[in-house]
Amino acid sequence: MGKEALADGWGVIEHAVNLRRKGEAFVLATVVWREGPSSGQQGSRAIVTGSGQIFGWIGGACAEPVLIREALRALQSQESRLLAIGSSDHFGELPKGTTEIAISCQSNGALQIFIEPIIPAPELIVVGRSPMARTLHELATNLDWDSHLIDGPDFSSAAISSRSMVVVATQGHGDEEIVESALAGRPSYLGVVGSPQRGKALLGYLSDRNISQELLDTIRVPIGLDLGRTTHREVAVAVLAELVQLRPSLEAPQGKEPVVVPITEVEDPICGMTVNENDASHPLVVAGQTYYFCCLGCRSQYEKQVAEADVVGSAKC
Repeated sequence: MGKEALADGWGVIEHAVNLRRKGEAFVLATVVWREGPSSGQQGSRAIVTGSGQIFGWIGGACAEPVLIREALRALQSQESRLLAIGSSDHFGELPKGTTEIAISCQSNGALQIFIEPIIPAPELIVVGRSPMARTLHELATNLDWDSHLIDGPDFSSAAISSRSMVVVATQGHGDEEIVESALAGRPSYLGVVGSPQRGKALLGYLSDRNISQELLDTIRVPIGLDLGRTTHREVAVAVLAELVQLRPSLEAPQGKEPVVVPITEVEDPICGMTVNENDASHPLVVAGQTYYFCCLGCRSQYEKQVAEADVVGSAKC
């Protein structure tokens, strides 16, 4: 998607949908109030990824690094927040929980930006057509999970990814071939609905097929929390409860928790604004030390001060 499309609010929304489909976590930022002069407009949107990349437009050189920093914090905490960026003179009584950030922007504008972390929903693949399989799929869908119900003969490893949780509920109808095919997709979770005896036979078959012990150890059978004697549909509840319980530990090893690249923060020596210690913050090396600035104006002013100090020093010598 081109930069012109992303500068438009709807282009940002389309990009957000694509990221969510890929299972990537990000922060959606929306300008909900502004006071000029400010390049950001009410309704402007942007996306900030876990690597600190920004797509879209919410404001100029002062607002953008602040947004990236606060978006990465929101992605870590997984909590939405309202940011009030600018001099406190611009704001009246702010809603409770608002993060107020004073910046010394030369334009003297102000923005209020709502930032919302978007964490991809779990992806569940239920293989089978039994009442239990249908119930599990419906329950997961009601939780807004990305759930898919696939009949055994239609299943292949192409249907899954490394973030998929796969539940095989075919009740003995081709379990061996389905599980073997699922292993090829390396899902984050692979469980089989069946008795311990059935599980032992299944694992023995796969072992005879020269499936490595490492892969065999990833298969969970039987699955579901022990709820005692249950109906077929109640088994679906037990399985979903186990998936909810295991979900954090399943996602972390696969790297599906939001991957946030840490950014070191330093103070602009001219305006005192907190900026990121990277190439985007106009670095300047003076006497072997690197300084960072919110904008080229601050950097130019600092260069002028250094030059004047050198002149004074030379005169004293």
